[in-house]
Amino acid sequence: MNQKDADRSGGGISWPPGILPGQIADTARRAATLASGILLEGMTRTIEVGYKGRIDLVTEIDLASERAVMETISRDYPDHGFLAEESGGSMPSGASPHRWIIDPLDGTTNYAHRYPCFCISIAFESAGSLLYGLVVDPLRRLHFEAAAGRGATLDGQRLSVSRESLPQRSLLATGFSYSHADTPRLKNMATFEGFSREVQGIRRSGSAALDLCHVAMGVLDGFWERGLSPWDTAAGTLIVREAGGTVSDGCGSPFRLEAPLVVASNGFLHGWMVDKIMQIAEEREQKPESR
Repeated sequence: MNQKDADRSGGGISWPPGILPGQIADTARRAATLASGILLEGMTRTIEVGYKGRIDLVTEIDLASERAVMETISRDYPDHGFLAEESGGSMPSGASPHRWIIDPLDGTTNYAHRYPCFCISIAFESAGSLLYGLVVDPLRRLHFEAAAGRGATLDGQRLSVSRESLPQRSLLATGFSYSHADTPRLKNMATFEGFSREVQGIRRSGSAALDLCHVAMGVLDGFWERGLSPWDTAAGTLIVREAGGTVSDGCGSPFRLEAPLVVASNGFLHGWMVDKIMQIAEEREQKPESR
């Protein structure tokens, strides 16, 4: 099979007419390369930091990175829509079924504090189906990539989730929503405490997209987090699935980008993780919170 035929096949996944996986990947990679340069340059100087909420940061680098990504994609696909963290959603006239989901800087708080854990996340979907995802860690020069039905890779090498099945030997990761102080359902401490009693360790990196990629590469055995947005999870969840992992909502149902909680794992621990999350939620409902 030549490259053009392989692009059309999409590894058994039906891609829309006129949309080739190789061309989508090429556009995303070029956009991410530009964004990576912007993020790395910003690390060398003082940057302007603003606030979208009480603790939710935005920097001039977020805005410049997002602009570079969207302009690159728009040149190749002027009729495609966007869902991006800083500019929100936009669709050109004609209501194209194709949309790019972008987080130009996942881990903004880390970045603003010069903590070395952040990335760029770019995903492509058509008619509501995720078909392609790219997450780039510019500091470590790591490129996580997946196309639906074609597997996931790290710098071109095939990715595979871990095979750990024992909770006590597992390493998990989580995060805490910027709204955790105001919205009870987003509070994660009880779940964190419950898991911490039964696993080898829990990490919090501050970048959900990278956490998902670390599940895909087998460094982490599982990840959960509440209150994420589609741009946080779109590329990463596809990469986990294509690496052989499992992704669901907090009840074990197939994950949707709008779900209030994402659970990702190597598959072996998934049922246990979901059961534990539901058990802790039930216990919290039955036990009044202290005032």
